[in-house]
Amino acid sequence: MVRKVLIGLVVAVVFLGPGIGLTALAGMFDPATTDAATCATTTDAGGLSGPSMPVSGTVPQSLTATTADGQTVTLDHTQLVRAATIIAVGNSENIPANGQVIALMAALTESTLRVLANTTVYPQSANYPNDGDGDNDASLGLFQMQPPDGWGTVAELMDPVWSSRAFYGGPDGPNHGSPAGLLDIPNWQSLSLGAAAQAVEVSQYPTRYANYQPVAEKIASTLTGVTLTGSQCITGTTGNLPPGFAGAFIAAAEKEIGLPYVWGGGTYTGPSGEAADGQPGFDCSGLVMYAAYQASNGKVRLLHYTGDQINETQPVTWADKQPGDIIFYTYPGASVPHHVVIYLGGDRILQAPETGQNVGYGTLSMFTGQTATVRRIAEPSS
Repeated sequence: MVRKVLIGLVVAVVFLGPGIGLTALAGMFDPATTDAATCATTTDAGGLSGPSMPVSGTVPQSLTATTADGQTVTLDHTQLVRAATIIAVGNSENIPANGQVIALMAALTESTLRVLANTTVYPQSANYPNDGDGDNDASLGLFQMQPPDGWGTVAELMDPVWSSRAFYGGPDGPNHGSPAGLLDIPNWQSLSLGAAAQAVEVSQYPTRYANYQPVAEKIASTLTGVTLTGSQCITGTTGNLPPGFAGAFIAAAEKEIGLPYVWGGGTYTGPSGEAADGQPGFDCSGLVMYAAYQASNGKVRLLHYTGDQINETQPVTWADKQPGDIIFYTYPGASVPHHVVIYLGGDRILQAPETGQNVGYGTLSMFTGQTATVRRIAEPSS
């Protein structure tokens, strides 16, 4: 009953019109955490912990951001109100911050953050508050979900709160795992953000969501006062990122999230570490090599092979590992490591996993049964 009351309040706020502030939403969903420069630690319905983003302030009249492929996007007040709804529902459901950004990426891609009717297939959809008429098969609403697929009725999918809850999913979601929302995707936090959005939307164009990640992150930062970089919340320009080279190293690697695994990718030349054939992308050691080179302004030049990199870097005990260190994994009985990842803290890593997957986040628990060796890249001299 409490959840239904909260959802009803969100609907009222969303449809009150321009000028409504987000402070009320922050009070409804996280009354103990209204400071915009704070990351609250929550546990989502699937038992996964992570930072959430309390909404705060007033929805701007417009916001301009740039997609990953360099296109400029300008969002109006109504679109930003829809984004605020997605964030507010995420907080009410205890969704980690990166999950909220995934939802924003999906809605940006599917509807440009608009509640779209579909009068061709569902004439009655025009009777519900909407931001325009779409004509995409049998799709409706913010996330372009389809009633025949089981996402909900026309009335439900025209409700941005309902569709946001459906996208997040989980045991308390309206669809109870079928269709699968974000929390219903196994190990969703180990996927790149774009891949996680695709896992829910199951689009014929799976790579397009990653293009909106910078836009979604700017929206989240603007509406909450919290800057999100991957799975970390940071306040200001450094925040929880380690100082100096280690922080720059992580930031440089995160810029490549969503690019494909490419054997031999990660050369020093090219904006995205192009491989010999010119294809943007990285293998595991190439990502480490390229990010280190970028973070040090060319002063750190590691070799492009895990067997070399493990010898070029400084040994660190497992207990003393810090964000920005690199971890090498070796199969039992092997003499050289087959994989290297960038450590982010806690159980989190960043990596170029393997052929067919994209650069993205993962967890230490993915490598059980293998020998882990921690190394640290020496701070480059000034």
